This record gives sequence, structure tokens and C-alpha cells, in this order.
Amino acid sequence: MASVAKDGKGWRILFVAPDGRRKTVRLGPVDRKGAESIRHHVEALLSARIAGLPIPQATAIWLSSIGDTLRARLISAGLIDAQHLPGITLKAFLDDYFKRRASVRPSTLSHWKQVAWCLVTFFGEERLLASITLGDAADFACWLKTPKAWRNRTGERCLSATTIGKRLRTAKQFFQDAVDHELLPRNPFAKLVSRCGSNRARDYFVTPEEAWKVLDACPDAEWRALFSLARWGALRCPSEILALTWADVDWERGRLRVPSPKTAHHPGHAERIIPLFPELRQALEELWNITPEGTVYVINRYRSPAVNLRTQLQRIIRRAGLKPWPKLWQNLRATRATELAREYPQHVAAAWCGHSIRIADAHYWQVTDADFAQAIGYPARPVTNDSQTAGSVQMNSGTESGTQVAQNAAQQVRARDGKMKNFSSQVSMNSYVLQRDAKRNLLLQDDLARLAGFEPATYGLGNRRSIP
Repeated sequence: MASVAKDGKGWRILFVAPDGRRKTVRLGPVDRKGAESIRHHVEALLSARIAGLPIPQATAIWLSSIGDTLRARLISAGLIDAQHLPGITLKAFLDDYFKRRASVRPSTLSHWKQVAWCLVTFFGEERLLASITLGDAADFACWLKTPKAWRNRTGERCLSATTIGKRLRTAKQFFQDAVDHELLPRNPFAKLVSRCGSNRARDYFVTPEEAWKVLDACPDAEWRALFSLARWGALRCPSEILALTWADVDWERGRLRVPSPKTAHHPGHAERIIPLFPELRQALEELWNITPEGTVYVINRYRSPAVNLRTQLQRIIRRAGLKPWPKLWQNLRATRATELAREYPQHVAAAWCGHSIRIADAHYWQVTDADFAQAIGYPARPVTNDSQTAGSVQMNSGTESGTQVAQNAAQQVRARDGKMKNFSSQVSMNSYVLQRDAKRNLLLQDDLARLAGFEPATYGLGNRRSIP
């Protein structure tokens, strides 16, 4: 497609442009080997022009390293566009990317800057964007698994697999933008596996008993409302809880409008309506009775970004005599999501929590001890009396054991005097017992049928039966 010819003391490259015209690129005083190398890249540029394809990675890297004179000649010959004249650096590209997306939420911008810090730390501020190869991206992914990738931390602790996956996805997003703006021929991060599920090992189900203990340890009504909104309302903290206003509380209809900054960019998901559950009503009424007239937001004292709600909640949990669980606020939301999915259809539970069924299944819904207890038919907690040793399980039969299981599974709501009230109906208990006993009878009949076989039970003597 292109040829090299002697041009006085130097060399020149001859080729036929896509429009059929013969063109020349003079190289000046270079040796034959250098001229052949340049011819190879000219042919790659010409092929990309004819086919309308991106410039190959090796040629793009070469373009970012050549001098201004040769680059201007390539532009004059119609092989590259004028946008390839400057070689943009990684730092300059990231700064421009942030400026073009200044409307994102502060939490998103904070995450982007963490990823940008990792990229700049590994590659360097002056690294040309086009010089980052597929191998460089793979090396970056390996570096993220080292302690050096943890900013402002010391020791040997490394980022979690979930965090690494998120940062690789964001890096892939950055470089895809460069491809879309034709600054790069292809995305060096495109082939990296960045999908990583949530770490379910850090799931924790906050039982109602634990929640009431924490609620008792809260220092004031505002903290009790804040904790209740997360535990029984499944609100995201801090974004949804701090956005909540008193105008969002519909006391008469028993509903609560929840603004959702996280999903506001999705059509129809700027807010959601949830029931004013009894636990929520109790906490909000207590706070409403002491709130000055004209107050807009439900939570006012902790609105400053400098307030660390996570650290304060840890202190409250320890004051309650409990050990802080992983992902303090998210597990409160996940606990409520699990409870709602148990009691209501999945689409209703997901709508009240503000996420899809797929997201709930992947990140929120949990299998609890109560599920196992219900499956095997024993109470969720050991029941002891004076005739049994502590910790032994009381084995009851018939209606008594069935009622106990139903009572343990029923929703517990605290009254204003601090006592527990059981709102499950006797009808639901009897229904559960009848269902359980019916299942047992079916199993018993099935067992007897298998023992008896399909022959008559006796043959001759009365104490003989058929062998299955």
C-alpha cells in the first residue's frame, strides 16, 4: 500500500490516498530501517482511514511519541486529524473528564477521585494516555491487590475484592470515554474482568431484640428516629434519611414519602412511598412532639458532612452491650428488606425498599436462623423449664409446639412503656398449626404406605406383611 523511496539525503513514503490521489510524506534524514518502521505505521493509518476503523494501539502509541514536524506532515497528507496534534496526558484527561461531569453526586465524585488517585499513582501524572496498553491495564489490576493501593493507610491491609472490582469498572469507564472522543483507538481495560458480587460473608441480620437494645441506648429522640428509619424503614443512610422532611410524613394515611437521591436520575425513581410502620410512627411521633414549629427536616443535628454517623452508631451499639456488626447502616437496611420479603410479595418488598428484586437478591436478602427454625419445626430459641438443664430444647408436640413457632415468627412491636406486644392473630397461629400437622399426617401416611407396599398387609398368618 505504501513504498519507501530515496529522497536526496533522506527518505520519503509514497502512497495512494482513499480518493485515488498519489501523496508523499517526506521523512528527512532518517536511515532505511527507520523509514521502513514509519512506512508500517503509515500503512496502518491508511487502512484505518479506508475501513473507517480505530487506529491500532501500537500506531496510536507511536503517534503520541513523534515530533511536531512529522505529525504536521501526516495531518497534511490526510492520514490523521488535527486532534492528534497534542499528546494528552493521563492527569489532563482525568481533570477534563471531571469538569465535563460536574453535575454528579458528591459521593460519586468522591469515588471517581479515589480511582483517579490510583491511576495517577500507578502510571504517573505525565503518562501519555495513548501509551497505556492492555498489559499496563493488567498490571494496574494486580497493583490494586497490594497494600499500596490503599490511600492514606499503613500496614499490610489490602482492598477488598468488591472494591477492586468497582475501581476497575470505573477505570474502564474513564478510558471508554477517551475512546468515544477518539482520543484512543481502543479501551485497554475492556478485557479486564471487573464483575464481583457483594461480599455476603459480611452480612448480618439485626434481630428485633438487638434493635430494641440499641434503641434503648440511643442518647435522644433524634437518634432513635434516625436508627428506626434505617432499621424499620429500610432507608439509605445518610442520603435518604437526611433528605426526609416533616412534609413527607402523612400521619392520617399512615404513609411516608422517601426522597431517593441515589436513584433520582432514573425516571420515576426520585422518591417512593412506604408504610408508616408502627415502629416508625412511634419514633417519629416522639421526635415530632419536641420539634420546634417551622422545622423542615426530620433530622437536623447531624446534617454536617463532618459528622461521622458510623462512628457514633458504633459507640451506641457498644453502650447497648453488643458488638458492632459489619456494614453498620447497610445491614440495618438489609435486615428490614429480608423481613419485608418474608411477609409480603417480592415486588412489594422491593418497591418499599427502593431497589429491584434482582438487586435485593444479590445484595440484601438473607437466610436467617429463624428460617432454619421454621424449616425443622423447632422454636427459634431454646425453651427451658425447671426440669431441664439450661440450653436444652423443649420438645413439645401438637398445638403447643406449633403455637410456639408461630409466636416466635410473629412481628414484635414495642409499646410506649417499653414492653413487647404481639400483633399476630390467633387465626394465623391456628392456620400455621393446622398446616404443620397436615404435613406431618401426609408424611406419616406416606411412610406407612411405603412400609406396607402394594401387596395385602397379611398373607395367611396375621403377623405377616409384604416386603417392600
